[in-house]
Amino acid sequence: MKLTLDTILKNYHPKNEVEREDLKVLIKHYEQVGNSILYRNRTLAHLTSSAVVLNHNLTHMLMVHHNIYNTWTWVGGHNDGDFNCLGVALKETLEETGLSQVKPLTEEAQSIEVLTVDGHYKKGQYVTGHLHLNVSFVFIADDSEMIRPNLDENSKVQWIPINEISVYSNEPDFIKLYLKLIDRARNYREATDDRD
Repeated sequence: MKLTLDTILKNYHPKNEVEREDLKVLIKHYEQVGNSILYRNRTLAHLTSSAVVLNHNLTHMLMVHHNIYNTWTWVGGHNDGDFNCLGVALKETLEETGLSQVKPLTEEAQSIEVLTVDGHYKKGQYVTGHLHLNVSFVFIADDSEMIRPNLDENSKVQWIPINEISVYSNEPDFIKLYLKLIDRARNYREATDDRD
């Protein structure tokens, strides 16, 4: 599975003003810094790829309890030199959850957003506040498969009912993003079911 940043930027169609403006920021930054956008040592802003992982019935989201942010969150990470955003999101999903079988609902990016990251300590080193220029996907996984946390990054991994996400997460802006992506997954599923 390969979905490069150039392909995403060419084919992505923002669905509202926020997405249009965030896409502009990503494109402008990419034009200014080129391939260095792929590396986290570009301290002001760099590319990340993330995913909302849902069960087959789209009733539960697989979430991890993040060590640094001390909240339940989605999966994803830095591109670290890799233009294949879909591949990065998939790799991070497998590493952070212990899943072995994950499929994209669709290989198209479901959202592009500029995410703010507050300054924090990671492995004893201070990381200054910065921006994640993020590409989001929706993945589907079997909720009966064994899961396990990646203790370097998260302390727990769990299937959370969609209507309880706000009980687990303490990040209101991310909750809105998760629900937006879940809604898009449901709309996509309905549209493809109608074609069958």
